[in-house]
Amino acid sequence: MKIKFEECSFCLVDVQERLMPHMDNKEVFLKNISTLIKGLKILEVPFVVNEQYKKGLGQTIQEIEALISEDKHFEKTTFSCCGNEQSFEAIKKLSKKTVIVAGIETHVCVLQTCLDLLEAGFNPILVADCVTSRKKLDTILAFKRLASAGVTITSYESLFFELLKDSKHKKFKDISKLIQ
Repeated sequence: MKIKFEECSFCLVDVQERLMPHMDNKEVFLKNISTLIKGLKILEVPFVVNEQYKKGLGQTIQEIEALISEDKHFEKTTFSCCGNEQSFEAIKKLSKKTVIVAGIETHVCVLQTCLDLLEAGFNPILVADCVTSRKKLDTILAFKRLASAGVTITSYESLFFELLKDSKHKKFKDISKLIQ
């Protein structure tokens, strides 16, 4: 299945203050997810931002919040973003068949969100270099499970060029500068 720009929205999952310090490879993850968010903003993909139990896990980390402050945020207690009625309604209201998913933790909230999106008839796209967990094995196992369930797994750079389709796209130069 080819990823079509006009069918895409983005679901950001739980990139929060009290989770980040414990994540595997957090510096690379932060660089990658920041690049993903900036690129999706350049491409004007609509966002749905989720935060798990803010009282316990804190706000979205400042580096990411600075990029998404204008987007609607949804607090949830369910692990899946689709388990939160307001968040899932926001995803559905965008009327986009394909939902790009990134965030933390890969094997819990990201996994359950992707599986629920798939079950609800969406095409979830997991951005593999923009997810992480506390343990690398949990991320690897989540990738295997999601792939076998039918979730498309890609990298942010591959995603950008698939969405652009052509070097003549009006946003090509902006995206190229971002990933260099």
